[in-house]
Amino acid sequence: MKVALLAFTPNPEFTIASAARLCYSAASIDELQEKLTPEKTSAFVDMLSEIGHESPIEHASFTFGIEGVSRVLLAQITRHRIASFSVQSQRYVAEDQFEFVTPPEIENDPEAKALFIESMKKDQEYYDRLTEILKKKHKAEMLAGGMDERAAERAAEKKAIEDARFVLPNACDTKMIITMNARSLHNFFRHRCCNRAQWEIRDLAEQMLMLCREAAPYLFKNAGPSCLTGPCPEGKMTCGKISEMREHYKVK
Repeated sequence: MKVALLAFTPNPEFTIASAARLCYSAASIDELQEKLTPEKTSAFVDMLSEIGHESPIEHASFTFGIEGVSRVLLAQITRHRIASFSVQSQRYVAEDQFEFVTPPEIENDPEAKALFIESMKKDQEYYDRLTEILKKKHKAEMLAGGMDERAAERAAEKKAIEDARFVLPNACDTKMIITMNARSLHNFFRHRCCNRAQWEIRDLAEQMLMLCREAAPYLFKNAGPSCLTGPCPEGKMTCGKISEMREHYKVK
C-alpha cells in the first residue's frame, strides 16, 4: 500500500478558525483574520473539538493518492459518501498480469498462500481467454460493419475487457485519488481506525491520519477511533483494548 497526501487547503487551521470566529462575532472577515494569531488559531480549533461544533472544519479539505489496495477496500471506502473518488477503471484499463493484495493470514500460511496464488493465476488466465474470445467476436462484427482495422482493434478490446473483468477477483489491486473535508475525515477515522475495522482499511486509515496530523496537528490531534476520547461504542462487540488503543493513537 502506498499513501500520499497530494494536496490540502492552505493554512487549514487558520481557515477553520476564521470560520469559527465568524459564527460568534460581528466583526468583518478581514478584522477577524487580522486578530488570529497562531495561538488563537490553535485555541479556536481546540474549542471546536471540545464543544462539538464540527461544521467549521468542513472548510478544510485533503486529497490523498492511494495505490496498491484491493477492490475489497474500494467497496468499503466508497460507503463514506461525503467524499470525492477517482478510481482506476477496469472498463478502460486492461488488467494484463494484474497485481493483487494478499491478506496477512493467507501470506503467513504456506498452504493457504499456495492455493491463493494458484487462484490468482487462474483468474488471470480466464480473464485473458475471455478477452481474446470476445475481442475476436467484436472485431469481426465491427469490420463487417465497415469500421477500419485499427479502429476496430481498439474498440473491440475495450468492449471485450468490459465483460471479461467480471471474472477478476476482489483481491485485484486498484489505485485512487480521494478528497474529503476534515469533518468527513474525522468520521472516517472514528470508524476505520477502530480495532474491529477490517485490517486493510484500518491500515489505510492510520496512514491517512498520520499524514493529516503532520499537515494540521491541532485539527487532528484527537482524531482516531471513538474510544480515543470517549467510551467504546461497540457495546458487547468491543475489542476490550481501550487503554492500548489510546496509547497507540495518542500524539507523541
